[in-house]
Amino acid sequence: MFWVALVILAIVIVFVSLSVKIIPQQQVGVVERLGKFHKLLMPGVNLVIPIIDRVRVIHDLRIQQTIVPTQSVITKDNVQVQIDTIIFYQVVSPEHATYGISDYVSGVRNITTATMRQIIGKMELDETLSGREKISTEIRVALDEATEKWGVRIERVEIMDIKPPADIQEAMDKQMKAERNKRAIILEAEAARQDMILRAEGDKQSKILRAEGDKEARIREAEGLQKAQELEALGQAKAILAIAEAEKRRIEMLREAGLDERVLAYRSFEALTDIAKGDANKVFLPVSAVEALGSIGAIGEVFKDKDKKPQE
Repeated sequence: MFWVALVILAIVIVFVSLSVKIIPQQQVGVVERLGKFHKLLMPGVNLVIPIIDRVRVIHDLRIQQTIVPTQSVITKDNVQVQIDTIIFYQVVSPEHATYGISDYVSGVRNITTATMRQIIGKMELDETLSGREKISTEIRVALDEATEKWGVRIERVEIMDIKPPADIQEAMDKQMKAERNKRAIILEAEAARQDMILRAEGDKQSKILRAEGDKEARIREAEGLQKAQELEALGQAKAILAIAEAEKRRIEMLREAGLDERVLAYRSFEALTDIAKGDANKVFLPVSAVEALGSIGAIGEVFKDKDKKPQE
């Protein structure tokens, strides 16, 4: 009985161990019952019936990558290039990934290769070298159409490298070097041109500023001269006005003193007498002056009368 119990216990242990399936996180198991799809085993502890149920495959649901082997592709202008490609994909339907295609990784690689040949065959070398984004996009579109039924989603397609033949690569390097030298010469010439333009502009601005300064100086000098002349004219006008006022005052004072025209005439002749005293002085009198000589006696009498009045 002991051995029978021991055998039964062993059978139970084996049965339980075969019935319990532990699935890691981000993985899914496909279970077949009697050769037919039954269910999916989700992450954690799952129970199955031994012998009847069988775990066909466990899919990793994380994003995975596959490198497409280097492909030799001929461009539209008959240049053979080597292209390296990497594809990022994710299993989104484990059931379709199991039963939709026998090996979805190989299918992805094959479709990538075929699509790449079609795309590159329509492009020239220069367009191929500069069109990595375009190539990646078209390959991804073609893969999406095919892998939708496989339960696989293409996340990204990257063109890692495009290698033309060695002789063409050497010619391209020479052309690139020539282009760089050409750009350097052009940039140097452009820099010299800009330098000349800036110098000319600076000289022009300097002359303009100098001319503006001279113009401003002449304007200020003319304004100063005009102001000086105005002040001088104003001073002369004031001086003339002062002289006129003084003469007016003198005449008024003479009038207030009681001097009339005869006295003034008498004083004038006295002044002429003083002028004619010199030996070399000759005085010529106009006819109108001779007529006035007749009044000299009368004028003299007036002064004599004035001289006698104080003595009395």
